[in-house]
Amino acid sequence: MTRWRLNIAYDGANFSGWAAQPDRRTVQGELEKWIPRVLRLDEPTPLTVAGRTDAGVHARGQVAHLDLPDDIDTSSMLRRLARVLEPDVAVRSIRPVPDEFDARFSALWRRYVYRLWDESSQPDPLTRFHVATVRGNLDLERLNAAGESLLGLRDFAAFCKYREGATTIRTLLECHAERRNDPSRTVEVTVRADAFCHSMVRSLVGALTAVGAGRRSQEWLDEVAASPTRASSVFVMPACGLTLEEVGYPADKDLARRAAQARSRRSHDELCDTCEEGR
Repeated sequence: MTRWRLNIAYDGANFSGWAAQPDRRTVQGELEKWIPRVLRLDEPTPLTVAGRTDAGVHARGQVAHLDLPDDIDTSSMLRRLARVLEPDVAVRSIRPVPDEFDARFSALWRRYVYRLWDESSQPDPLTRFHVATVRGNLDLERLNAAGESLLGLRDFAAFCKYREGATTIRTLLECHAERRNDPSRTVEVTVRADAFCHSMVRSLVGALTAVGAGRRSQEWLDEVAASPTRASSVFVMPACGLTLEEVGYPADKDLARRAAQARSRRSHDELCDTCEEGR
């Protein structure tokens, strides 16, 4: 058996998210149904994914891995999958990777882009299912200053849906917005972190747009970010505007070390150690 990496893209509008669910159409469900069929395998082919996207969230650069026989014809597999899968999901490539590769735990970071229109935009009807709308005009200077204030290692509990036993400590590596120089003037908010909690990106964008539109202040955001529990004042943006664009991985020699590091549950002691080092 060989470990194989799949690069996957999908329009999430008609999916109930990535993760397989009984009686619901999901990306994982579709792929795990068709891959063994096109390869004529008797056993199921479970997929491990970099990030389990929610219902309605899109992906251009999703990554998953699975273990398959050594001698599969990848070109034939891709052609046959393209024939049987619906047009809203595609396996773009498949290639062998070291056994130490883990699509989820080996990842160094995930990069999402949230696309939205404000009153300065000219909505494009052809992309309306991939963009959300906000009231007012966004001041990108204010929005970017707010995003910069959230960078680094911190507890993002205020922006995450609570899950029993799950840590909300993450490292936010990038958070900024740009307005596209085209007729639509779409605002694209790029958010990159080592990992994300459930609904974290959409909550972050909800808070940032509130500051950027002038409905909330930087002081409000600072208070929210310091909250040890989910903040009810933060609006969770609609799923339709969010796309997983890219997942980053280390060199092959560092895959196992990164996976072991990612599997270690983070604690608030790590935050305290960071504070001590910065003094």
